[in-house]
Amino acid sequence: MAGFQSCVETFEPETLTFESALVIEATITNKSKQQEVLLSRSFAFESEGPAPESNAAVIVEDDQGTVVPFVETAAGKYLSETPFAAQAGRSYRLRVTTSDGREYASEATRLSPEATLLEVFPERITNDDGVEGVAIRVNASGTQGDARNYRYTYTESWKIIAPAWSPRKLVPDAPGGCGLIVVAREEDNQVCYASEASNSIIITDTNDFPEDEVKQFIVRFINRDNYIISHRYSILVRQLVQSDAAYSYYETLKEFSGSESLFSETQPGFLEGNVFSETDPAEKVLGYFDVATVQEKRIFFNYDDLFPGEPLPPYVDPCDPTAPVIANEGGCVLRPIVLAGFVTYFGDNDPPPMGQGPFLVVPVECGDCTALGKVEVPEFWTEE
Repeated sequence: MAGFQSCVETFEPETLTFESALVIEATITNKSKQQEVLLSRSFAFESEGPAPESNAAVIVEDDQGTVVPFVETAAGKYLSETPFAAQAGRSYRLRVTTSDGREYASEATRLSPEATLLEVFPERITNDDGVEGVAIRVNASGTQGDARNYRYTYTESWKIIAPAWSPRKLVPDAPGGCGLIVVAREEDNQVCYASEASNSIIITDTNDFPEDEVKQFIVRFINRDNYIISHRYSILVRQLVQSDAAYSYYETLKEFSGSESLFSETQPGFLEGNVFSETDPAEKVLGYFDVATVQEKRIFFNYDDLFPGEPLPPYVDPCDPTAPVIANEGGCVLRPIVLAGFVTYFGDNDPPPMGQGPFLVVPVECGDCTALGKVEVPEFWTEE
């Protein structure tokens, strides 16, 4: 019987037809601040990602003739020149003119009803997949009877303590050679802080409940093995109340982004929002201009609060020390990786076994927290 042979060829999907479209992301809230508008271009599947739309003229105007200009502070990111807050009873419209003179606008949009973000709290749970961790839950209540649609975003922050930090470090002993010496570390890089914003669509509604109340809704689940909760963790949760139209848009967008397979039978089509081209009505424009009420709350917790006396989550690296030789037939070995910032000093390897060098080193993230965060303590941070 003849044997069978098979081979697998790498399949790289390509976009057969592609139409570049302006993407507008903007949520104006009732919180007085510099409001934000993000502009980019849609991108083909095989490209690296969206390209920012720069050098555009952006304004928000209300139905009483007030106009607020926006300025580009980073590529594709536009902030209002002055802080302002959306007002109840007013309608707002976004207008964009791109660098090539094409004009875009949004439908007139009013501020959504208000709801009270009552509570944000952590809870140790085992989720439906059998994974143990921390659920960040919220409770909320509508205050005007018609706040039924909710969207949540968050920014989480955490303390990082480098587990293999040393008060000493390796530096070259002389220019041009391979030698290294141990000196006292001048910089304090044992404790850092990092932050990250949510990047998923988190929505819920209360249409199936007799009262307009959000009860114990999970906005974030953190696996107990995630190192970000190893010491002290904080999360700022923002609650936005949305209109039916805005909620429907984000609900559909979430379904599109959660497609199980690129090759599923039903493929996402064009998702129409409330923004359009004034230059060419037939031009497709992606995105949504939302005007929403917002409330936010910040909480802190320590790992020991929820997992008292239990081992910490695994760090991002095992932090196993190694002892590279100083040099070999090919030239310097340890010095180049120290100068490149790949490793940090852990201790002396004295006397070094055969084939090892005199210094123990660990990956840089194990001995220098700035590889993962910043040493500056955030203004909002507390240890209480």
